[in-house]
Amino acid sequence: GLVPGARPRVVLRNVASDTRGKGRGRYPRTNKAVTCMAVTRVMISGAPASGKGTQCELLSENFGLTHISAGDLLRAEVASGTANGKKAKEFMDAGKLVPNEIVVTMVKDRLSQSDAQAGWLLDGYPRSKDQADALEEADIRPEVFLLLEVPEEMLVERVVGRRLDPETGKIYHLKYAPPESDEIAARLIQRSDDTEEKVVPRLETHNSNVAAILDSYKDVLVRINGNQAKDQVYADIESALKSLNVSA
Repeated sequence: GLVPGARPRVVLRNVASDTRGKGRGRYPRTNKAVTCMAVTRVMISGAPASGKGTQCELLSENFGLTHISAGDLLRAEVASGTANGKKAKEFMDAGKLVPNEIVVTMVKDRLSQSDAQAGWLLDGYPRSKDQADALEEADIRPEVFLLLEVPEEMLVERVVGRRLDPETGKIYHLKYAPPESDEIAARLIQRSDDTEEKVVPRLETHNSNVAAILDSYKDVLVRINGNQAKDQVYADIESALKSLNVSA
């Protein structure tokens, strides 16, 4: 086991060629190399349009971490009518915030499921000091907290330039990912949330949420420059995770 507070050691190996007994069943059989690490508890935070969703997909796929979004979890529990979901729905229907203990219970239950035992990536949660404290009390602590940083004017540009193709559901960007034809361009729409008036308050909320929890995770905080091509952002994250070594 790790010494409390010690930096986790990174273990790299090709899962497909792992024939040792303890490797069987713990990681999925695959034909491509997956990087399995002793870093198995990761939190990630990033503003709207920071590219966090893309990085979560890459991390989950390449490092064998189970991606857990508290928002998705909450919606899924409400939709499937679980005991926690029913409790949460009462608060949501009344226009109130779902209490920390309900969400923490959901997160804790999700982390205890078998697919999360080999490692988890908790996305966009906690969002307040109270939530961070509640996770701490539940013994849920990350080995690394990744913070994607992108200048606000760039985030606004990314959001305001987004367009949706109502026929295919595909998202385009007028500057960074323009439509393939004039025909597609003609039918693109801007979502009501993708305006400067709507995005600026969302960014302010995100900034205050991050400021509230950084103290809780300052010992494991890794800041990542998100204002780069997504492959470079991922390379920086991968490099940061691989550089975490057990300290003496």
